[in-house]
This record gives sequence, structure tokens and C-alpha cells, in this order.
Amino acid sequence: MRLIDAARCPYCARVRIALAEKGLEYETVEIDLSNRPAWLYELNAPGRVPILDDAFVLPESEVIMEYLEERHPDPALLPVGAEARARARLLVHRFDDLLGDDYYAFRRGEGNALHDRLEQLEVGQSLFADVAFAPWVIRARDLLGIELPAHVGRWLAELEQRPSVAVEVATVRAL
Repeated sequence: MRLIDAARCPYCARVRIALAEKGLEYETVEIDLSNRPAWLYELNAPGRVPILDDAFVLPESEVIMEYLEERHPDPALLPVGAEARARARLLVHRFDDLLGDDYYAFRRGEGNALHDRLEQLEVGQSLFADVAFAPWVIRARDLLGIELPAHVGRWLAELEQRPSVAVEVATVRAL
């Protein structure tokens, strides 16, 4: 398996954490987000299914997480039960509305509701959703200086006990 990676990218972080949680080995191809190589755009061209196994390439961190869950079900990131699994997938599917759009608006200095989004953020529902949201929460706290709401701070402190997330925190702090 090969991961096209950039340390500062939270989408890549989702996949790094998921791979670590599953104990999967992979090769990393580091890219500079400020100077993306042309071949990266080709991999992500519309109509192509660009990461992962052998000649199979797949973009989109959400889809990669689902692929890893199907291909390597143990240990599971998704909870037991169809309803709980659907809820976890729905939270990740709605990431932009729940956190992402306001996170990036805050970074650009545009009007946003990042503080409200963090206050309302549902956390601790499943490891799948936690892995999907944690990279942005870590960056909001450690790079943007956002004070996290109490429930999110407690959730992140607990999540940081996992080696996969602790490594990501260290990566962000080194940026």
C-alpha cells in the first residue's frame, strides 16, 4: 500500500490514523502542498479512481476509510449494528457542514461559526467518526489557537491516549 501524504493535510491525517489503528504497513510518498506535482492532479482527475493497493488508486479520505474498513475489518473502526454504523458514516459524510466549511473559513479570515460548530460537535459516537474529525480539532487547537469546548477537550484528551492520535498530535505540533 502506498499513501500520497502531506504532514499538514488533515485529510491525509485521517488516513494515517485509520491505517495506524488497523496496524497496516504502507509506503509514504510525501508531497509539498505548496508545489503539487502534475502527476497528483492526474491521479485525481474526474473519471479516474485514483491511493492504495497495487494498481488500485483511490482519492478522498472518507472513501479510503470505508475501503480500509471493508478490506481490513479487524480491528473495526465502525461500531456494531447497522444503525450505529449508518450514523457514523452520516457524521463523516456531513463533515463539511458540521465542521470543515467553518474551519477553513476561519483559517481564511472569513466569517464563520467555528466556535459554534465545535460547541455542537457530536464526538465519541464511534472511532470511525472520531478518526474523521480529530485531525481538524487537533489543528484548530494547536495551530489556530482555538479553545475547545469542554466536551470536545475531554474527548480529544481521551482520544490522544491512542498511539495513532498521539503521533498525529506530535506531527501537528512539529509543523
